Amino acid sequence: MNSCVSSEQYLPKRLRGILILSLILSAPANSQLGGKPGAFSRMGFGARGVGMGNALTAVTTGDLVGYYNPAALPFGQYRTAAASFAFLSLDRTLNFINYSQPLYPDAGLSAGIINAGVSDIDGRDSDGEPTGPLRTSENQLFLSFGLRLRSGFSLGINLKFYYYQLYTDVSSTTVGIDIGALVPVNESLTLGATIGDINSKYKWDTRAIFSDRGNSTVDQFPTLYTIGAAYKVSDSLLLISADLQASDQKTLTVRVGIEVPLVPEVTFRAGIDRIDLKEKGKGVNPTFGFTGRKGLGEWVPAVHYVFAMEPFSSSAMHMISLSVQF
Repeated sequence: MNSCVSSEQYLPKRLRGILILSLILSAPANSQLGGKPGAFSRMGFGARGVGMGNALTAVTTGDLVGYYNPAALPFGQYRTAAASFAFLSLDRTLNFINYSQPLYPDAGLSAGIINAGVSDIDGRDSDGEPTGPLRTSENQLFLSFGLRLRSGFSLGINLKFYYYQLYTDVSSTTVGIDIGALVPVNESLTLGATIGDINSKYKWDTRAIFSDRGNSTVDQFPTLYTIGAAYKVSDSLLLISADLQASDQKTLTVRVGIEVPLVPEVTFRAGIDRIDLKEKGKGVNPTFGFTGRKGLGEWVPAVHYVFAMEPFSSSAMHMISLSVQF
């Protein structure tokens, strides 16, 4: 993280603290890619996704969002709007907003925002005197579109805009692209694949605050390559999914998830995220959650909850999503 400046000796103590806490924010997000740019955007999306271990690359049922695979959007059956809020340790925040809808007969779109940050940072000057609380803010805005071809095979694209406010006069923006593909093998089995964060990178310039002691650097996001499968059992009463993800950082992880409707109004889900095939036992993240919904005419509001372990954090993550189908 200190690559943003020419030498650590030029960093004010308060900026040094922000950089350290930003690294803390990244570490629980993805242990195998901890410290890499964009870690907040790899934590998953919403209580349903996190609750299934983020193994949604090939899932085409339920509330769909372009975050996991834009090629799944044409399979949506209704419009969905949702907001999610996560409760995290270390004064971290993680929030989501999304809207998805099918475009009949063979397309779909989705848009969303991810917001993350660290608040209540104890600001100090070089003499150790308090300067007031500080915070960071990292954001992603995405727009997804998917199209299903006559053969049933579908393609999708996800355009992402990132904005990171790290410190006074130190911020960065970038634009990235995800592409996805999906094919239903039969009524039960679906296969999907994505390439994520193509061209995403932060460009930092600290000369505005350090003058000629500042530096200009580029932090490239990891490019992610994911393949997944989803299997519906007994007329969609049980959904099992699994993803295998590699990256250009030579990581290889597995994610698995399961979703079981107990009754029409209640659905249970569980998953395991970040099963590292190269560093066994590190970063495994089990998750458990449920959904409660009740139809009100053409509107179906729902509350979703997930409990997710964070192996490199002092406590677990709790996330609540509020959604409505219409």
